[in-house]
Amino acid sequence: MKTIGIIAEYNPFHNGHLYQLQKLRAQAGDSFIIAAMSGDFVQRGKPAIYDKYTRARMALSAGVDLVLELPVCFATSSAEDFASCGVALFDRLGVVDMLGFGSESGDCGELSRAADLLKEEPEDFSRRLQECLREGMPFPKARAAALKPYFPQQGLSLSAPNNILAIEYLKALKRRGSAITPVAVRRTGQGYHETGPAGVGVAASASAIRKAIRENNFSMAKSQVPTAVSRILADSVPIFSDDFTALLNARLLELSKNGKEDVFACYADMSPELASRLGRQVLNWSTFSGRVMQLKTRSYTYTRISRALLHLMLGITSGQALHYKDQDYVRYARVLGFRRQSAVLLKQLKRRSHLPLVTKTADAHKILDADGLAMLQMDFHASHLYQSVVFAKSGQGLPNEYTSSVVVI
Repeated sequence: MKTIGIIAEYNPFHNGHLYQLQKLRAQAGDSFIIAAMSGDFVQRGKPAIYDKYTRARMALSAGVDLVLELPVCFATSSAEDFASCGVALFDRLGVVDMLGFGSESGDCGELSRAADLLKEEPEDFSRRLQECLREGMPFPKARAAALKPYFPQQGLSLSAPNNILAIEYLKALKRRGSAITPVAVRRTGQGYHETGPAGVGVAASASAIRKAIRENNFSMAKSQVPTAVSRILADSVPIFSDDFTALLNARLLELSKNGKEDVFACYADMSPELASRLGRQVLNWSTFSGRVMQLKTRSYTYTRISRALLHLMLGITSGQALHYKDQDYVRYARVLGFRRQSAVLLKQLKRRSHLPLVTKTADAHKILDADGLAMLQMDFHASHLYQSVVFAKSGQGLPNEYTSSVVVI
């Protein structure tokens, strides 16, 4: 029986994700599916719309067998580190045979060629990349422009979000010399960034579903998710970036109280230029999203700035990220939930995993080293901030990270 790994956010789980599960199982036959899922914050520097246990329950109810948590340090990082962390986790579990992912292309051959170029970085590619960066292009656009001459006659969109991640997954597998087989599933339905109404029979994007939830259009949102997920969605509290405005502003005031502008520069994704500009704007009161717009320039994408502010709020420094990157990204595999009928998969993991398996947080100190405990505490802190915002918004108290239980359905 094969085991398929999927690196995901499920923000929230929708019909497009269900389609991906069905296609992968159709290709692999009888198989387990493990999802390595972002926790309470996601790769674009925003809070997940629902907490991680709710989203794990959604995934399990739709057919995922086991949900593991991606450490927040890399779940909120660049596409390269996000992908590398997920691939490292699966590679070290010792049970994953295939890595499934969606892409606008769906062509593993094309994507693999692009991954080879990025892995090898030929001289002319590097030169073009630097030229584009000097012109003020944000890094993702500059890299896509530098790659384009290598694919002159092909329809591979090098700036499409899922293609970008797919290329990074392949690059990470190649760098590790991993035996895991990549399997691309062509994305269907709306584009990643599309938020307008989906046509009849067209799967809406996660962005469109989040927009519908923000606008209280729950009938649209429920129509775009599996039935079991819609029931979970109805009972859950949605969270958005601006719900963190007070926490971000308090953190900025605390860090800047000594009047030093460079105090922000140590945080992940925060360049010296961004840190300096932020230091001058601390008292220009705005929402979380408003502060992103205050800092936005041609050279910095909205996502890069949002990640920088999020890392500052969560206290994740560049030094910490580099330290864990040097240690192969992951120090443990934390279980968020599993299906009872798939309990045999957990037994396999306990026998074969090269990473400690965290199922009870109370026992973490017995199985993790100092670095692993520090990384886990980073996850705890992020989730406790998220839980405090859920409580402030709704009065609903979520179980804390020391008392919460693994989701079992």
